[in-house]
Amino acid sequence: MQDGSQAIPEGDVGAGMLALRAAAAVPTPDVPFVRVESSGTILVYGRDEIAIEAGQMLEQHLDVTVLILPSGLVAGLGATDFPVVKGKIAVAGGHFGAFALVIDDFASPEPTLRGGWRYGPSRNGAQSRCDIILDLSGGSPLFSAADLRDGYLRVDPGNRSAVLEAVLKARDFTGAFEKPRYVGFDASLCAHSRSNIVGCSRCLDLCPAGAIQPAGDHVAIDPNICAGCGQCAAACPTGAASYAMLPPDVLVRKLRTMLLTYHAAGGMHPVVLFHDEAHGSPMLDALAQFGDGLPAHVLPFAVNETTQVGLEGIVAGFAYGASAIRFLLRGRLRHDVAGLRQTVALAEPILQGLGFAGPRLAMLETDDPDVAGVALREIPCMPSAPRPASFRPTGGKREVLRFALRELHRAAHDPVDIIVLPKGAPFGAVEVDTGNCTLCLSCVSACPTDALRDDPERPMLRFVEDACVQCGLCQVTCPEQVITLKPQIDFGAATAPARVLKQEEPFCCIQCGKPFGVKSTIDRVIAKLEGRHWMYTASSRRTDLIKMCEDCRVAVVSEGHFDPYGAPDRALRTTDDYLQEGDLAGKRGPRP
Repeated sequence: MQDGSQAIPEGDVGAGMLALRAAAAVPTPDVPFVRVESSGTILVYGRDEIAIEAGQMLEQHLDVTVLILPSGLVAGLGATDFPVVKGKIAVAGGHFGAFALVIDDFASPEPTLRGGWRYGPSRNGAQSRCDIILDLSGGSPLFSAADLRDGYLRVDPGNRSAVLEAVLKARDFTGAFEKPRYVGFDASLCAHSRSNIVGCSRCLDLCPAGAIQPAGDHVAIDPNICAGCGQCAAACPTGAASYAMLPPDVLVRKLRTMLLTYHAAGGMHPVVLFHDEAHGSPMLDALAQFGDGLPAHVLPFAVNETTQVGLEGIVAGFAYGASAIRFLLRGRLRHDVAGLRQTVALAEPILQGLGFAGPRLAMLETDDPDVAGVALREIPCMPSAPRPASFRPTGGKREVLRFALRELHRAAHDPVDIIVLPKGAPFGAVEVDTGNCTLCLSCVSACPTDALRDDPERPMLRFVEDACVQCGLCQVTCPEQVITLKPQIDFGAATAPARVLKQEEPFCCIQCGKPFGVKSTIDRVIAKLEGRHWMYTASSRRTDLIKMCEDCRVAVVSEGHFDPYGAPDRALRTTDDYLQEGDLAGKRGPRP
């Protein structure tokens, strides 16, 4: 135990048991499922006889095709009851039950009179479809996060036991299957892009399985490819992507029940340990059966994937009175956990800014139960929030997060009003260079959350910080490049009215007096055109058209018989004129 830490009272054991039972009793919603069908068509991809042998073991159970790499053709191959073709997979896509492949250097076999096989002419771009892929090529995986792609079995061809295990597993991949629809998606909330200009790409950058693709102004999540890591939902700033196992509000509700019960039973300094079912639960069972078990004040919280926990879960945990939070991860990760690392990096300045000093957050990456137990026992006893919250979470992810932040600020040790956040945070302000802003309001039309607003009565740009998700669409859309993002949390923004960033006097129509534009913009346009273009001379009435609203402009042009093609008479120029100018230029000597 570190210096300055406190001993954990024995009563915390009973408080912990009560807390876990209470959390387990919180109802959870049913999870929707996706139906996947496989007819048993399998492609065995390899470079030598091992692929042929795997095909022979599978041919009585599945519809087998063996694809041999061109560099590994099998010499003296005997007859087989399934096709053996050659080629190299250039592009792989799709999912279990509907894989789509593009194969280069593809060739079909031709029998010879002496037995064996030879291959005919090869071609590139051959297309193939299958339900299952058994990859024995020994090369790079065909998919990112290959271990998460259902129906794709990749093993080292030199490991015969692993090959046999994969063959036995592939035999069962036929029929109809159901998998959870891990992520729900509301396209109307997505801040990916507007008018072909990309703003937010957090989910695209984090998805390890490649299940998310751009689809116009929003993204599309393929539930057949999604492996359920939940990083897209954890990072989504608007709540367009939401995790189904557990939804954010249910997760926070279980946290609330667990921590409030723990404190009510006399427990102190609770540490919330987020862990998954597949890896974390067996680890904790082994620690309890063969080791010293968990410390009494450590409260395990099981989720489907540890990476699904977002900022709302961390903030709510500390608001409800958690002393520290730990995430138990695999020592050998199946996929990148950049999303969780970003979430922890975002939460740390918030906690420090509110007076939660010390090692409050950490990730334990280990496959050894004893190592995990030692790390948990070494966590120092740190004070919880002096005024723990008890709010009931409702609404979507964004609403839960806003409420949790306000309650954490109220319950904090040393609350401040504004906390500067790292780049990429889902909260912040926008700064506008008012001197160069023309109030074109293109940023208003691009803003997906209505954080930037105009005023129907006068030229004005307003901003509501509580609605801003820092997607950056306003910044990349602004034609004048005068907008800068400022990641921060302003705890007073929730109740603050819309802030005026810039306003100007309207320009009124010289005919009817109706305001129709920005005065500085109209004056700038007239200054650039008047006297510099033949259509807008000092004596021309065309300049007045710029000073009129759209209705009066049409009426004046119609009544005044303006010729849109009217121009001053121009002298007819002939070839001789150009030749004469050339002679004069020659007499003047060459141009510098």
